[in-house]
Amino acid sequence: MDDERPAHEWRPAIPEGASPLYLAIADALAADIQKGALSAGDRLPPQRALADALDIDFTTVSRAYAEARKRGLVEGRVGQGTYVRAGRVGRPPLNAGSGLVDMGMNLPPKFDDAALGAQLWAGIGDLEADGGMDLILRYQDVGGAGMDRQAGVAWLAERLPDLSAERLLVCPGAQSALLALVTALDVKDGPIAVEALTYPGLRSLAAHLSIELVPVAMDGDGLDPDDFRAVCRTRKPRVLYCTPTLHNPTTATMPLERRKAIVAIAREFGVQIIEDDAYGKLSGSAIPPLAALAPDIGYHVAGLSKCLSPALRIAYVVVPDLRASVRLSGAIRATTSIASPLGAAIATRWIETGLADQVVVAIRAETEARRAIASRLLGAHGLVTARNAFHSWLPLAAPWTRGEFAARLRQAGIGVVPSDSFAVSHLVEAVRLGLGAPATRERLTDGLSTIGDLLQQAPAMSSLVV
Repeated sequence: MDDERPAHEWRPAIPEGASPLYLAIADALAADIQKGALSAGDRLPPQRALADALDIDFTTVSRAYAEARKRGLVEGRVGQGTYVRAGRVGRPPLNAGSGLVDMGMNLPPKFDDAALGAQLWAGIGDLEADGGMDLILRYQDVGGAGMDRQAGVAWLAERLPDLSAERLLVCPGAQSALLALVTALDVKDGPIAVEALTYPGLRSLAAHLSIELVPVAMDGDGLDPDDFRAVCRTRKPRVLYCTPTLHNPTTATMPLERRKAIVAIAREFGVQIIEDDAYGKLSGSAIPPLAALAPDIGYHVAGLSKCLSPALRIAYVVVPDLRASVRLSGAIRATTSIASPLGAAIATRWIETGLADQVVVAIRAETEARRAIASRLLGAHGLVTARNAFHSWLPLAAPWTRGEFAARLRQAGIGVVPSDSFAVSHLVEAVRLGLGAPATRERLTDGLSTIGDLLQQAPAMSSLVV
């Protein structure tokens, strides 16, 4: 019988320097199950025995076993111990088994709410009864089914209260939306004006299509209206692309008067506006989007990756009128065909049931907890943060350069993004930190502490060149 089976003499293989240790133990357990070193029904060593064998604290092993249970790797049996579960091994987390603290990706943080997570999965399961096989084996209308458009209207109601479903299209993610918009707006005859630090995805898109980007200077409030006017006079852009709310990477949010000034200049020079509102829903800002101030010239892109789920690959795009909707539908059909009906249906279900709003609240709470850690550890070094932003901007003081600083961090197992990825022209000595990517607050703390230690050293002191 299982309860009579002796405990397996299992010892985890932990990479040197792996942190936090409890996750490394759980990762090692998953790896050993995957390769057959542990089998279903094997009884793991008692927690205290494993702690003694590894010469670590008992609570670390306890947390590791709890993490393994959360992943579905093991089960506890009252009075018997902890056993390897039967069935397939759950997916390991990103960077499992590596010591990397990756703050390069700008992801929403994983919140610790098992009940909400279960409701999200249950919502997906409910689609079998509502959509059936049509969600899997049928195409849908370009621009989204009617109920998915209505869900998008409901999602954006706080920011765009007068929106109708005829002006909203469902796209397969924000990047695909930008490709379709650039195609529909036919920018070949003029450059696109952008913030001097802009979204790397747009830079890649412009390079792919040989479209010129013209930088507009920024300050602490975002785009500089005077420089935008000068660019309009001299370079005559047809389109302005910008992120007015929780700008990536600087976290700046454009004040209302600044937005009105930008809109007025765009009208004066006949410039269409593509507004990337990736963080708008998350921000909680009451400042109206540019598309609310100028619905006749504004194209509003509201992706769900940052505020709900990167896995859905869904973005809602708001256009000025029916004519623009027809043009954009044609561009979507020609470039990416349709958004995934299944992904759109999941988003609709979560929005209609209120689960999506609960996720936003949970992401905000976890973001603020992580931002507090970052401010405590790096605030004295000039870290720039903003409420509800899970990315932050770290200007570097001389003699540090962005390249050397990022290289030193890579040697320490930490990933960040230098300003080169965002800069259209003038480079600045700074890096972006993604506070949401590390799996836990503990892992984030480890990474930020290392960054703080490095900032207190001169570059030569941390060099490994011999």
